[in-house]
Amino acid sequence: MAGHSKWANIKHRKARVDAQKGKIFTKLSKELMVAAREGGGDIDTNFRLRMAVQKAKEENLPNDNINRAIKKGMGELGSMKLEEITYEGYGPSGVALMLDIVTDNRNRTAGEIRNILSRQGGNLGESGCVAWMFKRQGYIAVERSSTTLDEDEVMMMALDAGAEDFKVEDDTYEVVTVPEDMEKVKESLRSQGVEVKISEITMVPQSVLEITGQEEAIRMIGLMDALEDHDDVQNVYANFEIPEDLMSSLES
Repeated sequence: MAGHSKWANIKHRKARVDAQKGKIFTKLSKELMVAAREGGGDIDTNFRLRMAVQKAKEENLPNDNINRAIKKGMGELGSMKLEEITYEGYGPSGVALMLDIVTDNRNRTAGEIRNILSRQGGNLGESGCVAWMFKRQGYIAVERSSTTLDEDEVMMMALDAGAEDFKVEDDTYEVVTVPEDMEKVKESLRSQGVEVKISEITMVPQSVLEITGQEEAIRMIGLMDALEDHDDVQNVYANFEIPEDLMSSLES
């Protein structure tokens, strides 16, 4: 869990920039289509679709786009040939990587991902090679400066609402839930005046590798950026941690 908020915060800021370019809209639409195809178009009975719609609205995806993507997933606007794949592999220094892929051309995507990894000293691995290092969990981040409540008060609110764990990471309160309880815990916090900065279902690393060298950190961040910029990559999960002082120097 350590360090998860650092990269989550970077991704959060980056998503806002990507939204201006339309890139995030493409990925959100893919997730809506796949979720509707797999579980139907009713958000009350399809948890994955409910989460996808919620995220799409948070990123200001127009309602027409949301409805059209759901209809495409349901087959109401023609056939859909998107395929879901999970890639596992390694980055520089043996960092474990998991990638959620949605593609209409498996061979093309595999070649492009291999190329991205190889340029940064990484490689694809066999199925199952790193999955055991991650656990699917709900993740909520609250900036300490966004609330007048103290740490104990926020922690008790989260735990009373059903959270599994609560930690403080630098200037962020981190709340961990089982995936199915994430939305309930988030809404409970919001109803009590706690502003939630990030909420997502994610693969949380159960242990981390600390990256302390500047060149190594630059390569790792460059790899993450390249993977997340790929149109077919929905999510990237990794088990690295960069110390706060080094991260700050790289962002400045």
